[in-house]
Amino acid sequence: MHMKIIQSFSFLLGFTLLLWSCSSTPAPLNPSIPSLSFPVNEETCLEGTSINDSQSSLEFRWSAAQNVESYRLDVKNLSTNQKESFSTSGTSYSVTLSTGTPYSWDITAVGEEGSESASSVSWKFYLAGAGITNYTPFPSELLAPRSGSSVTPVDGNIALKWNGSDVDGDLDYYELYLDTTDATTLVQQVAAESSTTAFIVAVESSTTYSWKVVAVDANGNKSDSGVYSFLTN
Repeated sequence: MHMKIIQSFSFLLGFTLLLWSCSSTPAPLNPSIPSLSFPVNEETCLEGTSINDSQSSLEFRWSAAQNVESYRLDVKNLSTNQKESFSTSGTSYSVTLSTGTPYSWDITAVGEEGSESASSVSWKFYLAGAGITNYTPFPSELLAPRSGSSVTPVDGNIALKWNGSDVDGDLDYYELYLDTTDATTLVQQVAAESSTTAFIVAVESSTTYSWKVVAVDANGNKSDSGVYSFLTN
């Protein structure tokens, strides 16, 4: 009798394990991060196919990622901050863009349902325009403080940090604007000595500030970063 109970228990245990192994589904594999190929980062793109005097068709290209169902191409007009998204199963996609305009782009690899998508780094470029010999600097990327963040001053000061670049290599200086309303007060002209710039400013505690950076090249061309706001503790 004891032996029969053991045999019955072993049978039930084995049957349960068999059902579990047959019904369990392995977790989906996450896509790998795609690598961008073209257009090249921080350069003027000359390879667009002209459509008319103000538009060209440009083919974006990237390397294949693993465990991918589709890719999402995000293209942002840096002059207007308008972003467009496109879905494709391949590793290239053509988009009609305005010439003489700065853009950024990135790729997101999308896997099967239940997996986590993987996004590439973001690259930026200028789409060449007819008759343009010198391009406006890329709009500066404000790094810190981020918009909507809270910061704690040290001895009444904080550091404003941003990135700037120019395809022509003639970025001259930055105009730094900071105030408690709409970032229209020029605080300082800061020399463009490196890609990342930090500038210390005096602030009051428990105050909301707005700031922006205008990049200026040697030909007087200017680009506006847009306004960020932050709160001091």
